[in-house]
Parts: sequence; C-alpha cells; structure tokens
Amino acid sequence: MNGIISASILSADFLNLTNEIRLCESAGVDWIHIDVMDGHFVPNLTMGPFIVEACKKITSLPLDCHLMVEKPEKFVEVFAKAGASIITIHPEGNPNSHRTLEVIKSLGCKAGIALNPGTPAGAISSLIPFADLILVMTVNPGFAGQKFIPQMADKVNEVLRLCELAGQSPVIEVDGGINPETILCAQNSGANAFVAATSIFRNPDGILAGVDSLRKLIH
Repeated sequence: MNGIISASILSADFLNLTNEIRLCESAGVDWIHIDVMDGHFVPNLTMGPFIVEACKKITSLPLDCHLMVEKPEKFVEVFAKAGASIITIHPEGNPNSHRTLEVIKSLGCKAGIALNPGTPAGAISSLIPFADLILVMTVNPGFAGQKFIPQMADKVNEVLRLCELAGQSPVIEVDGGINPETILCAQNSGANAFVAATSIFRNPDGILAGVDSLRKLIH
C-alpha cells in the first residue's frame, strides 16, 4: 500500500479553514484528520460534529475522525451522520470496544482502534479482526507540536506482527510528531498511514511544501 498522508486540522488556521483544506487537496493529501477531544479522556477540548459537517462541505476527501473521548459509543452515530468516513476509538476504559467497532461499521464507516503510548500492543490483539485501521499514538494525545516518542516505533512493529499472526491487514496509522525527520522511522516500523499537523499547517514555506516534504520520503 502506498503511504497515506492524513492532514490533521488541529494545527490549521480555522479563520481560513476552507482555503487550508483545499490547499491540502491540491498538495495531494489522502485524508483529512479530525481530532476530537472531550477534556476528560485527554487534557484538551477540541472539535465536535459541526466541524466534521463543515469539512464535509469543503472537501470530498475521506474524513479520518479520531475520538479521544470517554464513552465513545455515545458519539459514534452523531459523527457518522456528520460525515465521518473513518471513526477511531480507544480501548482504554472502554470494555465494549468490540461492540462499538461493530456499530461504527453498521453506520457505514470504517472502524479504527487507537493505542495511547502507555497501552501495550497486546491490549488490542482480540480486536484486530474487527478493525479496518489501527492507530498508534506516537505522542501522548492532547496537543499538537509534541515530539515523536522513538520507542513507539517498536510498538508499531509489534502491531504489525500481531496483524500478521491474525491474518489481517488493517491500515496501520501513526499520529504524533510526524515530520520529515520521523516519518521514515514510522514507515520502516510498519506504518502505512501518517497523521501530520504542525509539519503541514505550520510549515514556514506553506502547506504545499509541508505535504511535499513528507510525500517524497514515503512510498
């Protein structure tokens, strides 16, 4: 699979969101990543379904929605109706993750499962057959601009091995500190989708240059 670049609007200029997303399209990003935080599961409060609705009106790119929220089962339907293409949830504190993944699929979306840095890869081994995507957080979730945790490369590789043992091939996505200095490490460990925020939207040479600096490094 060719590398997927998912541009996280967490670092976008919301006064110019339409233009910034369309620049991402022009630059060839594959997905638009929307980080949803409730201020409880992670120490930040961010975007709700109305942002997904707005993005749906701006672009036809898949909307990659990452729910960093408590009790995600309460929110998947509203995000699906808002236009999400992929909905990713966390297993931490969610004993009904399997059921939630099945509900996401029943709503017509791809279902993803995410791992915080402190959660071992084995925690999702029983969920792999039910996930279209596995997201390995390479920073502690909550804020953009953090540094890539290099030890997470080993976890990506472990997730890849678990998928192979299960006979499954979900997308393996990484999120956190992805830039031209870290993207190859993530790819070489087994990731094939890369969420980038700061390195795209805060690139001093602009969004097009930010995307190109990543795209030219991955295959």
